Amino acid sequence: MATHDSPSLYERLGGVYSIATMVDDFIDRIMVDPQLNANPRVDEAHHRVSPPGFKYLVTEMVCWATGGPQKYTGRSMKESHKDLMITAAEWEAFLDDLQQTFDKFAVPQTEQAEIKAIVDSTRADIVV
Repeated sequence: MATHDSPSLYERLGGVYSIATMVDDFIDRIMVDPQLNANPRVDEAHHRVSPPGFKYLVTEMVCWATGGPQKYTGRSMKESHKDLMITAAEWEAFLDDLQQTFDKFAVPQTEQAEIKAIVDSTRADIVV
């Protein structure tokens, strides 16, 4: 959490507009990633959900998780991924897509590490 002397991760990332821009790029990447879509359950989910709605919920979640004022209103990671049977290799492909987005937007290493720690905290609820 931020104090009056140290800005939150949310603030350091530039707030909702910057986060939404990065999420937009990231979701576009994962929706077409051939390694992720080789899993028929993931591919079906990518065609079942509305990309704008998916981007909204991920933006809301990232903002909330990084200390922003937003409240995440979606399902838990465990609930939303329970039937997808995501493998460790697919998780790594997902992380590679995330790294490509970080690189595109020149996200500083400190902020990358903090976001990766947040993402990693969800792994047990997502990977089979």
